[in-house]
Amino acid sequence: MNGNARIPVIPETVTVHLGAPDTPAENVTLPFADYIINVASSEIFPTWPENAIRANVYAQVSFTLNRIYTEFYRNRGYDFDITNSTAYDQSFIAGRDYFENVSRIVNEIFTDYVVRNGSVEPLFAAYCDGVEVTCQGLSQWGTVELANRGLTPFEILQYYYGDDISIVNDAPVMSISGSAPEIPLRLGSGGDEVRSIQIRLNRISDNYPSIPKIAIPDGVFSFDTEDAVRRFQEIFSLTPDGIVGPATWYRIQLIYNAVKRLNELDSEGIKLSEVTQQYERELSEGDTGVVVNNVQYLIAYLAQFYETIPSVAVDGIYGSATADAVRSLQRTFGLPVTGAVDFPTWDVMYRTYIGFLETIPFKYVEGNVLPYPGVPLRRGAESDTVRLLQEYINFIAGFLPEITPVSVTGYFGEQTENAVIALQELLGIQASGTVAAATWDAISNLYSDLYNGSRLSEGQFPGYNLGE
Repeated sequence: MNGNARIPVIPETVTVHLGAPDTPAENVTLPFADYIINVASSEIFPTWPENAIRANVYAQVSFTLNRIYTEFYRNRGYDFDITNSTAYDQSFIAGRDYFENVSRIVNEIFTDYVVRNGSVEPLFAAYCDGVEVTCQGLSQWGTVELANRGLTPFEILQYYYGDDISIVNDAPVMSISGSAPEIPLRLGSGGDEVRSIQIRLNRISDNYPSIPKIAIPDGVFSFDTEDAVRRFQEIFSLTPDGIVGPATWYRIQLIYNAVKRLNELDSEGIKLSEVTQQYERELSEGDTGVVVNNVQYLIAYLAQFYETIPSVAVDGIYGSATADAVRSLQRTFGLPVTGAVDFPTWDVMYRTYIGFLETIPFKYVEGNVLPYPGVPLRRGAESDTVRLLQEYINFIAGFLPEITPVSVTGYFGEQTENAVIALQELLGIQASGTVAAATWDAISNLYSDLYNGSRLSEGQFPGYNLGE
């Protein structure tokens, strides 16, 4: 994956547009190191002091990586990474000869790049010749003078870019592709791509306050994320469907880069916490936790409608029974039979589940228990489903004094979160304040038990210990 949702890597290849961005011209794809050798041979002189050459190469590598990492041109719909127009980028002369000493230096350090301390993105290491053109960044001819004064390559870089820089050494060389996820992100999606979008929308909303904040950017595509995506789409003239396909993904990246000034020397920067991976892409036998619980809940529900899918215990443990049920589900829907839940398996399972839910009105009817809405509810969510949850909570609070009633508003605020945490503690569920499948199932079952028990004839045992 390319893009600023991950730690930077060195791409195996670079695609160069031989002209200004909007002019018809040939695209040339070549190895990254060869591209930097060409740029260095086109921009500087091989007779310069070696420390000056090295400082310039660091700047050229960092400039190039900044263009690629932020998908500067790809976000705008172009099919190249950088141009050879010096009005926009760096000089590149297709087919030119290389200087031997420049080639040697580039091959030594092309996996090193400059960063601003505290940021992960390659520095937008702007530079100019310093004679015919002056700029805020590095002066190419100025590096010669500094090298002759005995400054090291790093000291030269500090002279121009400030003391708060570092050099990342030996970044991995990898094949990269466009950053947009293969499967569009929507209600129910989860993972690092969702978290990336949530973080970016929250930052964009600082500049565009009509975009609602996502209360918890935890990688779960819930209702608040959908609302933020839809408002973003409305502002930037995209189809307001609340789904993050390639067009919305790249426009979010483009606007995020702009408000963060990632293609400028005074960039706000991307912190490590914004790109740290937190999610596995696949669930398989041996996994545990609430994500497994969600999968089991969906399987158990679908098993009521498909004879070919066996039901499973919703216990959060991905054992052999769950793996077998996943295989059955994969056979039912014509997927590769692996027993592991990858994105295609999750997508089919979730879409089918949502298809059934779409026939059910999520309105409160006394005594009626509805299935898990398919999307975790948490602080910031606002919907009829939240209103239904609040009705359940209030009914339960009438029997259990340790549960505080909440206002039935349809908005999941602090009051509702505290009540959910209290219920999770009572029911032996991890007290996260988020209502995913396990919590919804437990709360709705408790509501059902209390409701049915309260209507038994005198002397009948309600089936639930209400305490003293």
